Amino acid sequence: MNKEVKKTVILGATTNPMRYAYVAAEMFSERGIPFVPVGIKEGEVFGEKILNIRERPSVNDVHTVTLYLGPQNQVEWYDYILSLKPQRIIFNPGTENPELYDLAKKNDIQVCQACNLVLLSTGQF
Repeated sequence: MNKEVKKTVILGATTNPMRYAYVAAEMFSERGIPFVPVGIKEGEVFGEKILNIRERPSVNDVHTVTLYLGPQNQVEWYDYILSLKPQRIIFNPGTENPELYDLAKKNDIQVCQACNLVLLSTGQF
């Protein structure tokens, strides 16, 4: 297993335990993978304060952005996502977006269409 630190921004973070973004935060926490939850809802997940996406919070040393925003809700955040300078963006099921794929690739960002929960569960993250 790769021991590289893969600090991950969870875009679309929530305190709702029924949402996949919440489950992803739990899995990152359990595995000791640093994560930064960013969303529109205030709160805290597994000891990490959810940062307000509307403030476009600065996050340093981002390896991965994992998306839990539908394509229709991604457009206004394209510049913000790219400004994080991630090495990759994981498009979870339901977040697939060819327009953002192209922007990412033009910025030398790896595009990964996968379920973050499966990647974590199978050691492929």
